[in-house]
Amino acid sequence: MQHITLSAIQKDLRAGKYTVQDKVNAHLENINLHNERLNVFLEVYEIEALKRAEEIDQKLTEGKAGKLAGLIVGIKDVICFRDHSLSCGSQILNGFTSQISATCVERLLAEDAIIIGRQNCDEFAMGSSNENSSFGPTKNGANEERVPGGSSGASAVAVQMDMCHVSLGSDTGGSVRQPAAFCGVVGLKPTYSRVSRYGLTAYASSFDIIGVLSKSIDDAARVLEVIAGADEFDSTVSQKPVDTYSEEVNLGTKKIGFIKEVVRSEALQPEIRAKTEKFLEDLKHTGHEIVELSFDYLDYILPTYYILTTAEASSNLSRFDGIRYGHRFQPANSLEEMYKKTRTTGFGEEVLRRILLGTFVLSASYYDAFFTQAQKVRRLIREKTLKMFSHCDFVVSPTTPTTAFALGENTQDPLQMYFADLFTVQASLAGLPAISVPYGTDAQLLPIGMQLMGPAFKERELLSFSKKILDQ
Repeated sequence: MQHITLSAIQKDLRAGKYTVQDKVNAHLENINLHNERLNVFLEVYEIEALKRAEEIDQKLTEGKAGKLAGLIVGIKDVICFRDHSLSCGSQILNGFTSQISATCVERLLAEDAIIIGRQNCDEFAMGSSNENSSFGPTKNGANEERVPGGSSGASAVAVQMDMCHVSLGSDTGGSVRQPAAFCGVVGLKPTYSRVSRYGLTAYASSFDIIGVLSKSIDDAARVLEVIAGADEFDSTVSQKPVDTYSEEVNLGTKKIGFIKEVVRSEALQPEIRAKTEKFLEDLKHTGHEIVELSFDYLDYILPTYYILTTAEASSNLSRFDGIRYGHRFQPANSLEEMYKKTRTTGFGEEVLRRILLGTFVLSASYYDAFFTQAQKVRRLIREKTLKMFSHCDFVVSPTTPTTAFALGENTQDPLQMYFADLFTVQASLAGLPAISVPYGTDAQLLPIGMQLMGPAFKERELLSFSKKILDQ
């Protein structure tokens, strides 16, 4: 079946052209066709999904179906689904069964969406290529010798290859937007606190946010409308009312900013620079005003991000100790030995690297020099970023400095891998919404993504504007 928007699918379902069971079977066929080769789904809920589809077909017949009836969803392996496995791409949780469902999962199910399976990811969402999973790397459907991005790489490939209609991923520093760009799909990171984090395994709690990967902005908007909003299980979630994201806003012409240091960056692949310049030129031709901006703190964004996120990771991952759940090293001669060997054998190399770095920056001798200083710089970056929106309505940039790189190309060079997040991290530090939209390919037919960042809680305007420019 050709991929169409959920609205069109629901129209056809009500017209009797096919059933929800047909939709599930179509996605299962694609999973069977591609999954072994691309390593996308760690687990497929085939029997459960078909049973749910039968129930939803009956609801449609009775006129009682929810807002998302007909939507087939895959979830990243850091999002809890009660009585289903959760491993976070790590051996330390291999075989663990979740006792709760994330709020976002509960809200999808309440509106008759179907969860079709659990998707591979970088271990504990730490990575930019989906190569850090202990269950093997995921491959990009556009070119199997290339990475899909990370850490939600498999979630992006699942949408790219029609293995599900949309995916839920998590975005800490670009983990929804960067793989969306590499795979040629839409990736939405909402404002920090817009979506409850209850049931999302914590990596860096002041950055983590659940995001949406889809082939259309309409579908991303409809999903966000359901999963966003206050939640009694998350004290950090925003209490602001949820907008009707699925209803477009007539925005007229806008001021569109771009950061000159980004567009002129030496790290930027020439083809992506050319595409960015064309994107801005097209916006100008359609009546929008283009505003050149400068950002003095660009060189501090990545160091600040990695100091703070590794510190938070060190704290959050301390719970995985072999005592309460998950992997436990046996035999051990003492409690201390059991702790050490459990964590050494259970965590992968990249996770260990970040825990060690985070523990170092939180240590008494270095806390003020690194962690406290990074918090101050984050505040400056956020203030400077917010100030940009006094001069423009949205900020445009390439989503990534390059298109998808080769499998294994950056695995021995962590710093080069971290540079893949160069343009996505700013929105994460500032807690602002951002979206990556597909914008053509390079000479090797690898997808290119353009990122649009907006003011806090302006997802409706951001989505409407992104849809408008894609439709032109």
